[in-house]
Amino acid sequence: MAGLVSASNLTSEPGAAETDTAYIGRVDTIGGTTYDWQLNGPALRMVCNSPDHGVHAVWMYSASTQTTFPDRRMRYNFYDYGAGEWNWIDSDYMQSGVNVETERSGYGSLDADSAGLAIVSCHSSTPIHPSVARDMAPGAGIFEYCSGSPVMDDYLWPVIAVGQNQTIHCACLDNASRDLLFYSRVPEWCRWDTAIRIAPPQPGPMFPSHNIAASKVSPNVVITWVDAESAPSPGFYRESSDGGTTWGPPTQLPWPPAFSGDTLPSFHLSSLFPYYDRHDQLHIVAAVISFFHDRLYQMPAEIWHWCSFNLPEWSRIHRAGCDSANLRGIIGYNSLYAGRPSIGEDAYGGLYVAWEQFDSSNVEPETNLLRADIFYARDNYDNGMTWQPAVKITNPGTVSHRFPCVIDYLYADTVCIRYMIDQVAGFFVQNQGPATDNPIVVHKVWVPVGIGSEPLAEVVGFELAARPNPFSGHTRLSYALPSSGRVRLAVYDMTGRQVALLVDRFQAPGRYSVNWHTADLSPGVYVAELKTSSGSTVKKLVVLH
Repeated sequence: MAGLVSASNLTSEPGAAETDTAYIGRVDTIGGTTYDWQLNGPALRMVCNSPDHGVHAVWMYSASTQTTFPDRRMRYNFYDYGAGEWNWIDSDYMQSGVNVETERSGYGSLDADSAGLAIVSCHSSTPIHPSVARDMAPGAGIFEYCSGSPVMDDYLWPVIAVGQNQTIHCACLDNASRDLLFYSRVPEWCRWDTAIRIAPPQPGPMFPSHNIAASKVSPNVVITWVDAESAPSPGFYRESSDGGTTWGPPTQLPWPPAFSGDTLPSFHLSSLFPYYDRHDQLHIVAAVISFFHDRLYQMPAEIWHWCSFNLPEWSRIHRAGCDSANLRGIIGYNSLYAGRPSIGEDAYGGLYVAWEQFDSSNVEPETNLLRADIFYARDNYDNGMTWQPAVKITNPGTVSHRFPCVIDYLYADTVCIRYMIDQVAGFFVQNQGPATDNPIVVHKVWVPVGIGSEPLAEVVGFELAARPNPFSGHTRLSYALPSSGRVRLAVYDMTGRQVALLVDRFQAPGRYSVNWHTADLSPGVYVAELKTSSGSTVKKLVVLH
């Protein structure tokens, strides 16, 4: 899986399609599809890592050129760490992988439970309803099914996440309006809970812009969506801290400080991707565009990262665009010049974000649509507060690279990004172009991980430090936890009065840091106290003028 391969040494699994030569890393062709409209809205989880077993990947499959796509299914492949190869590779890549369902279905997503079993969602009819499938063993490709019917009849576009206690959480829309956002769950196999509304009193998505994530170390669950019919389009999230039993209020995401003056930021129906890291911190990556003079613009587009533990909460990852006079074709349907970001992490807490980005000068002559490439960026091991320059891993050529998803947990030192290679830019499903056999690939890029860091597994005791100290204006408090539990990090003055509460939540073992800004405090000596259910420690802090 690991290794940075030069362009001349690029290799692919057997059955690979014809691809451009100057790709960074290794491209494994794991399947194919004629159903080129893989997603309605944002990036969904389509590749994930079970560290003891291998990498799971799914896509929406069809080999049909009929517009009804009678053979449409969710399809699955698995990279087995023990064997060092993908389980189902055929010399004809359209035959690679295995179908998840036995009947016509699609529009699902992927996660894996703690035993390494792939969980795949879909909707099917009639009546239309969501279902989930569970593999019988890690990478076996033999699925058992849990139909949502009749409890979930008339719901569709199910996006799933598997929680700490193996509950399968599902966000979906109602089929009657296709506007209203609902939540259900499968707390035990195979029982679906009655769906509940999520958005009110905030506006609903009005389009499948929804997404979902669940923590692997706590009962936290979050659902995100964008009000796609407003301009500018606001984003929202709603969290549950008890595995979906009760929910906090739906909350509008603060606007990122993108653009300036009378140009306002806006989210897009393809914008939001949520993720809980191994510290149980919620991250949301977003594609952001501009709203100017009552119009939304696909370009320029920016990729942003949000985490409430950071100060500031938003950080810009990337900006993409060009002079409109140099735009030689049309940006894709329901897409942005740079969009559909997804996020994952490595074993040291480093964050990785991947997205698709159109090339202003690379035009498909048959459709007059721009072709796209795949980019990724990584942070500087600072919880996403700053980011390294973006890396383009594909090469402009005669194909378009679409619908990427980065792996949730890196395998060792390798970033895996699953995407589709559209042989003709423009969707056959949307009557934009011809039917083509489009490869589904997992692109693997070696990265140096953990530079200047220690793996989470090496944390053996409580640590609390502040740098700089003494300080003026702000400092960064770093701490280490040897075990999971409720964590409280507070700062007190010398009378014992609490002046700041920096952390108060469940966290997993690992290393953390948080900024403390002291502009409103008098100079003097303060005490930071880190307290958990299994111990505590303190640190003296000196605030200067």
